[in-house]
Amino acid sequence: MGGQAFGPRRRSAAVNVGGVMVGGGHPIVVQSMTNTDTADADATALQVAQLAHAGSELVRITVNTEAAAAAVPEIVRKVRGLGVSAPIVGDFHYNGHKLLADYPETARALAKYRINPGNVGSGRHHDDHFEAIVRIAIDNGKPVRIGVNWGSLDQAVLAEMMDANARLPQPKNARDVMIEAMVESALRSAELAEVTGLGHDRIILSAKVSGVRDLMEVYQRLAARGDYALHLGLTEAGMGMKGIVASSAGLSLLLAEGIGDTIRVSITPEPGGDRTEEVAVAQQVLQSLGLRSFMPQVSSCPGCGRTTSVYFQELARDVQSYLREQMPLWRERHPGVEELRVAVMGCVVNGPGESKHADVGISLPGTFEEPVAPVFIDGALDRTLRGDHIVDEFKAILDSYVDRRFPAPGALAGR
Repeated sequence: MGGQAFGPRRRSAAVNVGGVMVGGGHPIVVQSMTNTDTADADATALQVAQLAHAGSELVRITVNTEAAAAAVPEIVRKVRGLGVSAPIVGDFHYNGHKLLADYPETARALAKYRINPGNVGSGRHHDDHFEAIVRIAIDNGKPVRIGVNWGSLDQAVLAEMMDANARLPQPKNARDVMIEAMVESALRSAELAEVTGLGHDRIILSAKVSGVRDLMEVYQRLAARGDYALHLGLTEAGMGMKGIVASSAGLSLLLAEGIGDTIRVSITPEPGGDRTEEVAVAQQVLQSLGLRSFMPQVSSCPGCGRTTSVYFQELARDVQSYLREQMPLWRERHPGVEELRVAVMGCVVNGPGESKHADVGISLPGTFEEPVAPVFIDGALDRTLRGDHIVDEFKAILDSYVDRRFPAPGALAGR
């Protein structure tokens, strides 16, 4: 996998973010953000490492106070000491111009700066503060993400466009003006960054909203008006199922149009919940669209009156957990194993057919069916399992298939 599932991607400039390429036809990058107090270097470094191990290829941290800015170099050192190479991005609001100037080691340690043009300052201070951050980025060879957000949209740009709209013979609705103001804020800021001296290939744009239809429209307009690399994300997506579904819908619609070079899923975790969930959702969106592969996929049926036993549900759960547990080892020893497709089905209706479409599939007996479980490998019936050890036997079959289909580097040469 990893090819184009929906036609060509939008052509965008390639941006080097600490060795990770964003845009320019490179694979779409998954990123995330910590929710620790950045001033706590130990907690933040640990969460950066956890997110990176989960598959986040860029990790953003808040840099909002002097204590947070002072902690950044230590965070980077601790993360590298844990063997994690993911670039760390600084998120700045209100006082970024001052923090980056006062803490030059922090400016050097971060791989990218995120600027929100809606809160860098007002009046003449807006451009002065924005240019100050851009000059520091230039001096340190860092790219910048200009991140517009409708919750903190540049009020000067919005007011200007609202006034101009009011003078039209047929004014547009407020929503349309707001969306256009977001696009305009991003593009004007990018132009100011380039005039200041930042390279075109050092700029990433984002324009985040919390409604799926609004997200579609703002990014479609932004994509049509330039070739800057684009960061996608539904901001304030929400918690649990609502946040996952809304983010998946918004990202998928844009990615299917070839729009987007890097993504983040901004879901609210449960209290004490796992922050890495947002990484898993982002990866699954890309894998479901056929844009990238991260881990073997398990197809399983939802169950019905033909499958009153929960055995196939337990097997599907166990197999999925087993694949996840094996991936750290398999990823090192079996290149390409993330392409593996497994099917765990619950009855004879679609079980054999679905199993044949997978690399390895098993069709468990449904209610009143003969108590046997045919196993299909590469589309052909390989064997039939019976008895009380089907789970362990099927895992052994998966191990054997992975060894054969995805041999360790050098294994073939040694035969």
